[in-house]
Formats: sequence, structure tokens, C-alpha cells
Amino acid sequence: MLKNPAIKYRAFKPVDLPDRQWPSKTIEKPPIWMSTDLRDGNQALFEPMNAERKLRMFEMLVRIGFKEIEAGFPSASDTDFGFIRKLVEGGYAPDDVKIEVLTQARPELIARTMESLKGAKNAIVHVYNATAPNFREVVFQQGKQGVKAIATESAHQIREIASTMPETNWTFQYSPEVFSGTELDFAKEVVDAVTEIWEAGPDRKRTSMPTRSNGCTAISNGATASFCPYTRITTGARRWRRRSLP
Repeated sequence: MLKNPAIKYRAFKPVDLPDRQWPSKTIEKPPIWMSTDLRDGNQALFEPMNAERKLRMFEMLVRIGFKEIEAGFPSASDTDFGFIRKLVEGGYAPDDVKIEVLTQARPELIARTMESLKGAKNAIVHVYNATAPNFREVVFQQGKQGVKAIATESAHQIREIASTMPETNWTFQYSPEVFSGTELDFAKEVVDAVTEIWEAGPDRKRTSMPTRSNGCTAISNGATASFCPYTRITTGARRWRRRSLP
């Protein structure tokens, strides 16, 4: 046990944004709400929902009024892949609802993920890779440019596959995982590179900034996210969700 726990985490550098505008703005219309209740994959419950329960939840979320529903992690299991195909082939998603799927930035997983969405009218593909120093050094064993290449190569792959499916209205989303533990300038460099590949716009591409509730304050994370366009903040505290259906 550390004698001085205060040395466990590095201090967050203050972000100097004198021209920022969002703190003084008033929210005058509701934001876009996206449900993650159906995601399984590597964050599955110890008793994950089967396809029948997933469909009941999906239909309930549609009735509630969600327009973006993260329906699964199709490359993680045949159950999730089959459920996405069921939604697409069965026409369960209304014309104004986007089916979102999540994938790690690995070529074979991206290919499987895109396959699950073939024929969908509206789809969001959310790809992520960790960018923080400990992941670069321990997990990927690569420098900054190697980890950046993982993101950019994945962005190219997604765009190329999507171009073969013109029947789908695509939205692309990228997350520099463990954003709150990543150097700000490097996080921006990776996000900007992906943004350029996807020709970003409010309806074409967005960036999610995943943080960890024990690693960064809301003020710090909100300030750093101001550097990146088309951004929303997400939190890693999701494992308590989904106990509403028997």
C-alpha cells in the first residue's frame, strides 16, 4: 500500500480557454439522448439478456422516444450479431431511429461489425482505441504514432466499407478511450486525424470523450473537450445498468 496515495495519479493541467463560450450558454432545447442499455460485448452482465429480452428492451426504448439506440457489440458474440441482424431484417427500427453499434479498432472486428448493419436505413458505427500512456506502453507496446495509426487505419476501413453500402445513412463516431488519462495535445492530434478522414460535420461524424469517474473532474473533462469539434462527454460508469426486465 502506498504511504502517500496522493502520488498515485498525476495532476491535471489547467486548460486555458479564455475565449470559451459554452459555460455562459443556456440549454434551450433537449440534447440528443442515446441509450446504451442494450450493449453487451466486453461489458456484459453476468446474466446477459437473450435476443427475446433484448427485443423487448429495444421496443420499449423506441416507445420512450430514443432516436439513437446502441443495440449491441456485434463482433463480441453471435448473440449480439444475430440481434442486430434481427433488428435490420425485421424492420424494428423506425425510420427516424438510428441503430448504433460499438467496435474496438481492430480490422477483423470492424469488418464483422459493418457486416451486421448491412441493409440498415440509419446506423451509427462507434469505434474506439485507448490512447493513454499506460495503454500505449503496456498494452499496445507502441509509441504515439503507432497508436494514432490504429485510429486512422480503422477510420479508413470503416469509410471504405460504408461506401459499399449506399443504402444506409451513416454516422461515424470515434472515442480516444481513457481520454481523461491522455495528454491533451495527443488526444486532439488523434481526433483531428480521424476527423479529417471522415470529413467531419455535425451529422456525419462525432467524437466521444470517455472518462473515468475516479480519474477526472467534470470541470476538467468539459474544458479539455472544448478543443475537439462535434464532441460529447461520456463516462465509464455503466456497469450498474439494466435490471429492469425479468
